[in-house]
Amino acid sequence: MAVVESEFGEWPLKRLMTEVVGTGTKSAEDMTREQASEAMRRILAGEPDHTTLGAFWLANRWKHNNAEELAAYADVMAEHVEYAEPDADPVDCGANYDGKGTTAILGVAAGVVAAAAGTPVVVHSGDRVPTQKQDAYKHVLDELGVRTELDPEESADMVDDTGFGFYYQPRFNPAIHALWERRDNMGVRTFVNTIETIANPANASVHLGSFYHLAFAKKMVNTFEASEHHDLDRVLMFQGMEGYDDIRPGYTKVAEWTAGDDGDATFDDFDIETAEYGMDFEYDDLGVDEDDVAGDSAEITEAVLAGDREDRFADAVALNAALRIYAREDAETIDEGLEMARKTIASGDAEAVLEDLRAF
Repeated sequence: MAVVESEFGEWPLKRLMTEVVGTGTKSAEDMTREQASEAMRRILAGEPDHTTLGAFWLANRWKHNNAEELAAYADVMAEHVEYAEPDADPVDCGANYDGKGTTAILGVAAGVVAAAAGTPVVVHSGDRVPTQKQDAYKHVLDELGVRTELDPEESADMVDDTGFGFYYQPRFNPAIHALWERRDNMGVRTFVNTIETIANPANASVHLGSFYHLAFAKKMVNTFEASEHHDLDRVLMFQGMEGYDDIRPGYTKVAEWTAGDDGDATFDDFDIETAEYGMDFEYDDLGVDEDDVAGDSAEITEAVLAGDREDRFADAVALNAALRIYAREDAETIDEGLEMARKTIASGDAEAVLEDLRAF
């Protein structure tokens, strides 16, 4: 096949489809870092024909991207991200941007509790991101009366002023946001849904995320290790409700990676029974009105932070806060983090952080 020369290189998406990723589920090959990087640069520049882009995304979905490809995509994305680092070094929480549709979004409450306990937290999301276009961090914060459509520098100031910060995708990652319509037309998730969650707009050194299967957690850790942009100290991932960064009740797998010294990284996984930490209830017990997930989640957040609820939602928020505290190593164990979280709610400090956010 003739080589096509352009400002990008020799691998337009159509050629990658024909020769590498689109040849079939059994014969498709993985791309080199250079090929994947060029593909992403073409995508963000709006160069591919709509049909070709859709085919490329679908071929990647069938083939399953490896960590090297995901790292290449993420690194090119990082070239377009407007980073704003707070003075604090927060835990980066990048839940699935397309949101939740049946259970409460607990990450705002958990992040506020952790912040009040001394662990700064950053969350980020878009607005009705494909494919699910359901409620995410932004929508709960909107219901709580917290400003969300912030420029990145404002988001960094929010972290330093309150301990908790929200970064809005259209402002810090406009190149990915510009793909909204094409992603919506796909009808299925693409690798963009994966890499946007690790944009890490605050350049935090700790990432907290979720997974459906342990193999995916390992792949994400390998992605961070292969990335030329990311330089993380810690990654903590767990099986989240609806793929979000809210831990699910019951038997739950947790994956933990620490960079260590001189590249001596460690990866471990362990199981927890959430009943042992106060979550002695079922998945469905955290359900909310499917027509108003954000509104119900905001009401739950207010009540838990005010100390007006001491039920399953209060237990779930405290445990999720504990995992954020533990991820940053502000507590040596999850038990210690849980104790810190509960004391913070009881003292009124968590509710005070919410009021600071509203006043920001």
